Amino acid sequence: MKVFRHLIAAAAVVGLVGTGAALRGGPAPAHAAPSALTDASIPDIAERVVDSVVNISVAHAVRGGPAASDPFYTDPDSPQYGTSARKQGSKGSGVIVTAGGRILTNSHVVKGADDIIVTLHDNSEYSAKVVGLDPKADLAVIQLKGKIPQLKPLPFGDSNALRLGEVVLAIGDPFGVGKSVTMGIVSAKGRGNMGIEEYEDFIQTDAAINPGNSGGALVNLRGELVGINTAIASKSGGYAGIGFAIPTSMVKPIMDMLVRDGKVVRGYLGVNITTVTTQLASEHKLGASRGAVVAGVQPGGPAERAGLAEGDVITAINGTEVRTSDVLRNTIAMIKPGTTVDLEVVRSANGKKVIKAKLGELPETPARRGR
Repeated sequence: MKVFRHLIAAAAVVGLVGTGAALRGGPAPAHAAPSALTDASIPDIAERVVDSVVNISVAHAVRGGPAASDPFYTDPDSPQYGTSARKQGSKGSGVIVTAGGRILTNSHVVKGADDIIVTLHDNSEYSAKVVGLDPKADLAVIQLKGKIPQLKPLPFGDSNALRLGEVVLAIGDPFGVGKSVTMGIVSAKGRGNMGIEEYEDFIQTDAAINPGNSGGALVNLRGELVGINTAIASKSGGYAGIGFAIPTSMVKPIMDMLVRDGKVVRGYLGVNITTVTTQLASEHKLGASRGAVVAGVQPGGPAERAGLAEGDVITAINGTEVRTSDVLRNTIAMIKPGTTVDLEVVRSANGKKVIKAKLGELPETPARRGR
């Protein structure tokens, strides 16, 4: 069964869009009840939600002369020039989630920042601190410091209810020009295996998203947050009609863990997996036409202790169907370590059975695609 292992790697070239310029880019997801689209509805929603999105400026201490990619460095005569320490800045966006100043954004927007300045809708500025980071899903929670006015949080919507073709709005600060609203549709749902983050379940949209939009809001026509804008697919580094947002179905539990614990602790099964295809099922006589096939088992891990083996196809977890490896990976990750799960497994030689596996805690640096 070692033939499966070469199928684990995957990935498109995609760029994060949080700082001054996008990285290179590649291909994302969505679902809510249909909304009536009228000439007034889009302006009404845009005006209602725009004040709940903020601009985030960060500064990092660096050494050496100014780089061509640093538009914030303007004084070559400064004593900080050359080998002295200096500040290098970048910009992104964030979404207000509590009236008391808690803000959601991307991890890549604020990770490693020495200073974080948040600009509100009235152009007032406040310092912020990091509450928690989750680089594996590219999410972060920050908190405004000092005495702040009562803010207007953006209500959470159900990203699982999004429908293909549904109209959505993207709000953020592209290229640092100032807060902007763009409109598009849900182009695809459940985009994973893109090679952007460790954990992916992206909403893909053609609403214009550019560098600086990272951490901003994707909202439905009820004015609810359904995603956090994160990446684009682009050869030029700018908008090409393919943008990605992390759905609120993933954002909400991660945010809650970051607020509660300051970090995310994920469940760990200890397998390398890939999605079953018709060709795989036929060539290897898997006995199942869909699911996640086990391509490798981590020695001494929960899967090995439970009796999983290479070539097993996991078709359901706790009674919920598993159609792809990404679904299984994300589901396991959101289950508390120490929990025992029921895995429906198809083994070509022995048919279908249910295996109980007690999940461990995901190591800090697991093997790529090991879960």
